[in-house]
Amino acid sequence: MSSAPVEHPFNPADFLRATIRTVPNWPQPGVMFRDITPLFQNRKALRVMIDVFVQRYIDTPLDYIAGMDARGFIIGPIIAYELNLGFIPIRKKGKLPYETVSESYGLEYGSATVEVHSDACKAGDRIILIDDLIATGGTMLAGRNLLERLGGEVVEAAAIIDLPDLGGSKRLRENGVRLFTVCDFEGD
Repeated sequence: MSSAPVEHPFNPADFLRATIRTVPNWPQPGVMFRDITPLFQNRKALRVMIDVFVQRYIDTPLDYIAGMDARGFIIGPIIAYELNLGFIPIRKKGKLPYETVSESYGLEYGSATVEVHSDACKAGDRIILIDDLIATGGTMLAGRNLLERLGGEVVEAAAIIDLPDLGGSKRLRENGVRLFTVCDFEGD
């Protein structure tokens, strides 16, 4: 009697986590940088990553995907295209050519400001806010605040990676942001 090989179900989160490269001590000593560029270089990883988000939101009534500068600009438009939605770029200060609204937020060593065009969305528009990762949560909170000031409803914030040790996902949830992340890097 022969035994058939044991099949292991494919887990998209595990596959994507294994494809993400960790670069130690970059951009400064002690930092473990999570590099998502291998996800873009590997055609299977790119497809799996986009499909995870598309499958999550395919039946959700939405108007836009909003992407945070800069890596949210890479995945956001692809997801928007697949869902037949518009895309809203939320940029670093001084990068948008039209009238903007801005939101500043604190960083570990200083502050930053993001902006969105004043006509990016209107009252009642339903939006998914996306970025590559959640660290301290400041960027996502600023993006959510901007969209809500314009009347939009951020249905959920989403990211490929959560770094829970930095407290951002907890901070977002404590501020009423529904959050979805594909994988996390906790304690490593």
